[in-house]
Parts: sequence; structure tokens; C-alpha cells
Amino acid sequence: MSTPFTFNRALDPDSTLYLPDGLTSINLPTMATSDPFSPPVVLFGYEASTFTLKVRLALRIKQIPYTFITVPSMLPRPLLTETFNLTYRRIPILAIGRELYCDTSLIVEALEHFFPEAEGYQTLYPDAADGRDYRPMIRGFASYWTDRPLFRATTGLIPASVWRTPFGEDRAELIGHKLDPDKLEKKLPENLARLDLQLSMLEPLFSHQGEGPWIFSTKAPSLADISVYYQLSWGSDIAAGRLINNLTGGGTSDTETEGATAVFNAQRYPGVFTWYKTLQRYFENLPSTEDTDPAFATVLEQIRNSPALGKKSLLLPTPRSSHAELDRKCGLIEGAMVSVAPDDTGRADPTVGTLVALSPEEVVMKPKQLERKAEVEVRVHFPRLGFVVRPVGGAKL
Repeated sequence: MSTPFTFNRALDPDSTLYLPDGLTSINLPTMATSDPFSPPVVLFGYEASTFTLKVRLALRIKQIPYTFITVPSMLPRPLLTETFNLTYRRIPILAIGRELYCDTSLIVEALEHFFPEAEGYQTLYPDAADGRDYRPMIRGFASYWTDRPLFRATTGLIPASVWRTPFGEDRAELIGHKLDPDKLEKKLPENLARLDLQLSMLEPLFSHQGEGPWIFSTKAPSLADISVYYQLSWGSDIAAGRLINNLTGGGTSDTETEGATAVFNAQRYPGVFTWYKTLQRYFENLPSTEDTDPAFATVLEQIRNSPALGKKSLLLPTPRSSHAELDRKCGLIEGAMVSVAPDDTGRADPTVGTLVALSPEEVVMKPKQLERKAEVEVRVHFPRLGFVVRPVGGAKL
């Protein structure tokens, strides 16, 4: 038996949902009234990008005003290379002023740091009902589960027509080996079974909701909720063929098939499905803070005129500073030329530049000039988790 509830700040008359007994309302965050951190926030991505969706959801929960700039789903991306001399090929990229953040694991931490709860923004790491801070567990949950094995399960549901377009050739270069569309098509049932396995492992998370509907029993949705939701939302759409026209840059047409509904439904996994629909309505009731595709020249001027972060504020806070001796032994000293590349896909396209700062979790570099000087000088931030940082040439600049 479930109790009907209405969101405390519903924006439409159809916001009634059904939740387990004992829960009658959910509070939604409000946009911060003051913002002492003034640089513009700009997200570079495209509609069908899995991880772009993850960041958009984080920005929406935190109610951070930002600009969305569309870039192609495939290389080349002159807007990024010519504007910033950025050769990193994965999406999304988030600009906070003249600081560029790569990989969602670091982007989320940057948003949490620069737009904190103390200044009126919703945190992505709310305390749990038992009072504990599950931030390290939530970060690991996202990085080592949803962003990797669950992501592999959902990407395995991409229709074979996608791989028969130039997008398939682009992603073969990213992955590092050829993709056979016919073989991938035959593997779709096997990959759907992999999603079923993931849902089976997730279902027990939602068997005890007396203290609220959210993962880890937090007081509000956390990064853990975002991480599972964006994968299931994107996976459901892509499996049905709803995003494939955008994903392939017009290389194939959208479809509307059964997709993942054979395993992702209310009868087979009622806990996951109820939570999913609850969070879906939560997002729908949040005001949008996104300004979509304005004139890029205006945005570029805002980025160019942004105040530069000082050396002490370049790195996100960590429990300990960089281990200077270990970094020196690895050749990672300030001013060295270094390369940064993911440790999985995209290893053949490292980003090269001058090392500016380093912590146990983050590396900051000034990108190497390409054929033409960048229109705006920026610093690029990468996480060390999931990336390999190595010196190039060994000489200090």
C-alpha cells in the first residue's frame, strides 16, 4: 500500500506520485539568491551524450545557472581545439570561467566546491538518515559501478544501425579496435541480460524505503541517485532508438522499439522502477537553469573576461596535499611538459601541456599551443582517477 504525496513546490498539477508508507512529501531545492562566485559556467556537450546528461542533472539539482554549448558527437571539434587548444576528445567539458574541467568525476567535485551548500546551493552529498557522511562511498559508487560496468551494459544496447555510420568509425578510433556492426547486433540479447544483472544487483537498495526513497537513505537525491538515473534514462532511450539521430549526427533515423522494457519494468524490478519514476518527477519539478546555445561570441567574451583563480584556489580540496617526493620521482614537477590520457578509451589521444599544479586527485595543465594560438588561454583540469599522467621529454620548461 502506498501513500499519495505532492511535491512541496510543484510546478504542475500532475505532480502526484505514490511512495512507500511514511513518506508524504519531498522538498525541492531553490535557486541560490546570492552568488559570490561570478565566472560563467559553460557546459560543452551534445543531446545524446550519456555523461553530458549526468552533468546536466547535477547542475539542475544544484540549481546553478549555466550555458549549454552544443558540439559535434564526433571529431573534429574546432570550437574546442581552436578556441582553447584543447585536444581531449571525450565529452562533456565544463568551463568555470577560464578553468576547463574534464571527466564527470572531477566536474561534479568542482561544482560541489565552487557552489557549496553554505551559499544556498543543494549539495550532491546530503547526510544520510543515520547522520553519516557517505561522500567517499557515493563517489566510489559512481566511479566504479555506474560509470563503468553499468555504462558498459547500457552502451551494449545501442542499435546496430548506429555502428554502420561514421559514428561507428569514430568510436572505433576512440576504443582502439574495429567494431563489427553485425556481431554487435547479434550480441544485443546478451547485453540486455547484462542490464538485467545490473538491475538485479541494484534492486535490494530500494527494499527498505521507510527513511526516504533515495539511495544511501540520504535526505535528498545525491550523486548516487544521479548516477544510476542517468544511466537508466539514457539506456532506455538509446535502446529504443530515441537518441540515435543526434548521436550519429544525422547518420541514422530515430526509432521507437521495445528497447530495454523487457527487463526494466515495474513488475520485474518494482523497487528500482518506483525510485526511478520518483526521481524523474523530482527533476521535472525543478526549474531549468540552462541557457541553450546562445551566440558563442558572447559566451567566449564572458569566459575571456573571467577573473583568474589564484594558485591557492586552483586545486579542489583534498584531505592531504600532493606527495611531493613521489611526484618528483614520477617526473611530475611544476613546469614540466606532461601528457594526460584516460586509462581506458581515448588513450591514443593524450592531452599535452605544461604542468601547473597537482594534488592526489587532480592535475592542472596549460595546454600546448597547436598550429594556431588559442583564442582564450585556459587551464585544463583532469582527475587522476582513471587517467595516466606522465612527463614528456623530461626537461623542465
